[in-house]
Amino acid sequence: MINIEHINVLRNKKYILKDLSWTVNRGEHWCIFGLNGSGKTTLLNVINGYVYPQEGRVSILGKEFGKTNLQELRKEIGLVSSSIKHEFLKNESVLGVVLSGKFASIGLYEAVYKKDVEIARKYLEFLNCLHLEDEDYGVLSQGEQQRVLIARALMANPKILILDEPCNGLDIIAREELLMFIEKMAQQEDGPTLIYVTHHIEEVLPCFTHSLLLKKGTVFAQGKSENLLTEGTLSTFFERRISVQYEQNRTWLAIK
Repeated sequence: MINIEHINVLRNKKYILKDLSWTVNRGEHWCIFGLNGSGKTTLLNVINGYVYPQEGRVSILGKEFGKTNLQELRKEIGLVSSSIKHEFLKNESVLGVVLSGKFASIGLYEAVYKKDVEIARKYLEFLNCLHLEDEDYGVLSQGEQQRVLIARALMANPKILILDEPCNGLDIIAREELLMFIEKMAQQEDGPTLIYVTHHIEEVLPCFTHSLLLKKGTVFAQGKSENLLTEGTLSTFFERRISVQYEQNRTWLAIK
């Protein structure tokens, strides 16, 4: 699904990503974890073809960068991020926002068919938002907006779905509700490969069996989450003594 080999990304002669290698296989769901400035956003931009590394090799869905049409490739990658959330008009209908995902457009400018509406409603129902289809997008809560944007991303039937800090700004109830739907989505046999980006360890759900820990633009560790989310590894990662507790198959941290 994703194969990145020894990439370097420099900006103003400074490494943003350095000698980074990472492979995501079909059937895996990954969490990318790192503090602010660790290179998470740049890595996402590499995957989407918005940032091209100065060195190294990138292959997404078996298509190697430099030998493929990136515009067409992006149609197979869904992205939900805070930057997209504020792009839509406040009076745009929820159904219109979801339908726009078919065309990867901000706003709906092309004709849609009855089948498209049925698919959009199916995803809204899956995310418990069908009752909101006629509401203005701008009046929704942040949690509802995030679920609508996930439905929008699914409209294009992506093979990879990137969730870039989707719980940012949500209260604990809205966060847990959104995480519940993400866990449910990961269990769908025909669903996309999920890449979940966060700087909160407690958001690493059981479905994210693998984790990539980024630190200062390099891979600190990668592999199975159960092997990485330990007191020893995380204490070294944070350069602080960390206490780890496990509850409901999730990891919760405190600084000792």
